[in-house]
Amino acid sequence: QVQLVESGGGLVQAGGSLRLSCAASGLTFSNYATGWFRQAPGKERELVGRITGSGGSTSYADSVKERFTISRDNVRRTAYLQMNNLIPEDTAIYYCAAGYGPRWFPIKYDYWGQGTQITVSS
Repeated sequence: QVQLVESGGGLVQAGGSLRLSCAASGLTFSNYATGWFRQAPGKERELVGRITGSGGSTSYADSVKERFTISRDNVRRTAYLQMNNLIPEDTAIYYCAAGYGPRWFPIKYDYWGQGTQITVSS
């Protein structure tokens, strides 16, 4: 059974930093790209950024470029989302997801975590 478990969410002041972790089990982690998504109240879910299974490629939404960094440790089977210079507009529930893609970005993501709340106060 595949499980993705996020951790690291919480409340932070604007300008602060947080790092989210996504621990995976039940799949060959290095074969799966990881996507980080977020959904704010009343808004559609959006892709924040993604990383291929090998870790060789990443991409980011324009709204978080230069502030967020995605990485992964395939030995620990964990992906990370480092968020710096947070702004109130980053407030949302953040999800990690996995889709088959050792060296490419998948079209869809098959497995999802439960989500973790990030609240950025002004």
